[in-house]
Amino acid sequence: MSEDIGGATVNQLLAALPLEEYQRLAPHLENIYLMSGEVLCEPGETMTEVYFPTLAMISLVSIMENGSTTEVGLVGKEGMLGLPVFLGGNSTTSRAIVQIEGSAIKLNANVLKSEFNRGGELQKLLLLYTQALFTQASQNAACNRQHHIEARLARWLLTAQDCVMADELHLTQEFISQMLGTRRSGVTVAAGILQQAGMIRYTRGKISILDRHALQATACECYRAIKNEYIRLLKSKQS
Repeated sequence: MSEDIGGATVNQLLAALPLEEYQRLAPHLENIYLMSGEVLCEPGETMTEVYFPTLAMISLVSIMENGSTTEVGLVGKEGMLGLPVFLGGNSTTSRAIVQIEGSAIKLNANVLKSEFNRGGELQKLLLLYTQALFTQASQNAACNRQHHIEARLARWLLTAQDCVMADELHLTQEFISQMLGTRRSGVTVAAGILQQAGMIRYTRGKISILDRHALQATACECYRAIKNEYIRLLKSKQS
């Protein structure tokens, strides 16, 4: 597959498709730009469209009755938003919100379901991606319970960088605290520790990753566990 669709960096799932399968989808693929804070799907809402990020990053967020939020998964160029469409549930209990703005590819849910039901490579890729995303969600749950905030923040920043392939992340500490399910003051302290160590530079609304190797050494084991599982499940399919 080409590394470009209409001038946008290709989503890795779409790029891994055989030419015949991609050509069936191509007339239905729409290049769009997702804005930061844009809500793509609410809990219980039937999904009529799916999204394949290329430069955008989407958070899957669990919302409590008191309004508090915690991120349960991240979707970047390695994956897609819309698992319930082909798994048969049609909706989910999570909110999907754009965390880092950028390009994506939109596809009608019925078109995706039809191609999935053919039983070809797309079906195999999406089922493997489902397992990878489940690993991410379950590991995140353990991480939030077991690890210190600076290690969790380092893990989260590395994952975000992997999603958008950029060293500068346009994020606020308030937003990060909501995603990590912790107080903003805790994120402020953790970000200060990472900044003093020369790993990141934080200015209002923007975090720059300066030393990825040091950030990896600081991150908890969860970053490596999730990344290794994505590689095990999908790398051979996406190479």
